[in-house]
Amino acid sequence: MSEPQTAPRSGEKYALLEELYAEYNRREYVSPDPLEFLYLYDSPPDREVVGLIASSLAYGRVASILASVGKILSVLGDNPADALAGTDEPTLAARIAGFRHRFNDDVEMSKFLCGIGAAIRRHGCLESLFCEGMRGHILNAMNDFASSILGYAGLESSQLLPLASKGSACKRLALYIRWMARRDDVDPGGWRRVSPRDIIVPLDTHMFRIATGLGFVKRRSADGVAAAETTAGFRALCPEDPAKYDFALTRFGIRTGMSVGDLLEKFRARGEDH
Repeated sequence: MSEPQTAPRSGEKYALLEELYAEYNRREYVSPDPLEFLYLYDSPPDREVVGLIASSLAYGRVASILASVGKILSVLGDNPADALAGTDEPTLAARIAGFRHRFNDDVEMSKFLCGIGAAIRRHGCLESLFCEGMRGHILNAMNDFASSILGYAGLESSQLLPLASKGSACKRLALYIRWMARRDDVDPGGWRRVSPRDIIVPLDTHMFRIATGLGFVKRRSADGVAAAETTAGFRALCPEDPAKYDFALTRFGIRTGMSVGDLLEKFRARGEDH
């Protein structure tokens, strides 16, 4: 008989998640990952800018992601927030001329960076902009945040910041929020007004398979509804921090010798077969 989705906090599923968190939620398992760039900045204003740039470019081969993020940060200097708030688009465009990351060229990227700078000038920091949209559900804030940045950038849409209102799981934006709202050995934090209790679990193909295997998701695609279902499943086990296990779990399927199949077998061995 299958266990209900709202498994008891004291159950074997929770116990195994805690064990995996203790074993794998460590910085030694981060590299190579764009999250590494955030560790270089102690200032929350700089870290939130670097995080948004790094997460927005976090698609494709990891080597290309790291190279692209590194190129952008190299022109922003030691204080990226001040650099973007005080630099106009022609200057930025000249500095990153020739930039390309998969579907994003230098024109789109310079507009995007200018949008971030405009948001900082208008709202003081990116956290303030995000919190202005916190009404009822964090998906509203995610959508308003992305819409505002794109609006300031003069972009109708961009793969850099998909919109939740269009059904996207917004994995990279959810990842950014996890980095900024949580604080532990992996997630550096920096935001104080967004609670880990409220954030959405970043849903990529690895987490989608894991969540499906755990019985949290019934959807056939990793869309926004599936992300909400995944978050609800983890929230039933850890109400105060549903994204707590995201990093540890997604090492399976990413790191050599750690497959999602192996992970799900660990749960089955604990009697959590779905």
